[in-house]
This record gives sequence, structure tokens and C-alpha cells, in this order.
Amino acid sequence: MSAELQGIGMTSRRTRMRLVQRLRDAGIQSDRVLDIIGEVPRHIFLDEALSHRAYEETSLPIGHGQTLSQPYIVARMTELMLAHSPSRVLELGTGSGYQTAILSRLFDEIYSVERIKPLQDRARDRLRQLKSRNVLLKHADGGMGWPDRGPFDGIIVTAAPIEVPAELLAQLRDGGVLIAPVGEENQILVEVTRRGDRFDHKELEPVRFVPLLGGVVR
Repeated sequence: MSAELQGIGMTSRRTRMRLVQRLRDAGIQSDRVLDIIGEVPRHIFLDEALSHRAYEETSLPIGHGQTLSQPYIVARMTELMLAHSPSRVLELGTGSGYQTAILSRLFDEIYSVERIKPLQDRARDRLRQLKSRNVLLKHADGGMGWPDRGPFDGIIVTAAPIEVPAELLAQLRDGGVLIAPVGEENQILVEVTRRGDRFDHKELEPVRFVPLLGGVVR
């Protein structure tokens, strides 16, 4: 592993292991998720000026009004998805690519959509650096999903719509699950499971995400 990926000081493996222990203490139970969070170098998904804060339990800016979600919520959403053992997962909001990298180590095929081209380009470089070869990226409006690649076993949304778009529900396979923050000011993490033509909604916990916006930025 290169020195950049391995990290030193505030980005070292020892620092990552302290983060893993904090996540365990906060209630994350999946050893697989915790092991992968310990392996994936979060600091490479941030500008160098912020890399020393990569393993703090906080969200951090990545430019264009977007953020890298706090480690707990990345772990929580990943753990929720893993419980359903999906093979093909759609991620809406590639952002920095950190969550994408985590997902790529747990599931067979990852399809990730990002509306902001400069963020997508940087994420692609980082994912290549980590040799995440089971990821396909698309520059598009995330609220529309990726219909020609569906249906998906799982959909994970990393920005908050006011309500879950019908276009995304239509791309869920029967038995598939969608995990998303929903709402404006007071957002709730929800889990939606498809049962034929019925969609079962389960509210989980309060969260705070940037809003899911339409259109694309080049």
C-alpha cells in the first residue's frame, strides 16, 4: 500500500482503528462493515487541508456545497443495506466516492450517479486508486436513478429528497430495499422494501443531509 493510502499521524491506521471503536460504541454491530471502514482510507477523499480531520465523527465539506457524510451515518446506512444481502446496488450521490468505495467491498455490482461533474471526476480517480473495479459511474440527475441498469436489489440515497421519488421505487426489484434520508428541515432515515406492487416504509432515526437537487452541473 502506498504511503498516501496507508496514512501517517492523524491519518494512520491506528487513528482509523480508534474511529472503528467509536462506531462500535455508537451501536454499529456489523464486523464486516467495521472492518472495511478500518481498511478504506477516508483521508484520500478529502482535500489535503482537511485530511487530518478525516477520522473525526463529523461531516466535512468536499466543495460545490456538498459534504462527506459523518462516518457513523455511512456505517449505519451500509449496515442496513448489508442486512438485505443485495448483489446489485444503486447509489445516488457519488459525492467524494467514499461511500461508493465502502459499498464496492461488500456488494457485487455498484452503480453510482452524481449530478456534479467535477465531484464525479475526482471520485473516479480515487476509486481507481483503490482498484474498485466493480463500480460504474454516471453523470446525471440522481433523482431519476439509472433506469436502463435496473432493477436493483438495493438503492442507497446520500442526499435528502422531500419524499422518495417514484422513479426510484420503480427501479427496485421485488424484495429490494431503498435507504434514504427524507424531508426538508426535519429529516428521517427511512427504509423502503418492495413487496410486489406494495412499498413498506419504515422510519428509523433523525438525520441531517444536504438536499437532493435536480439537474446536472458540468
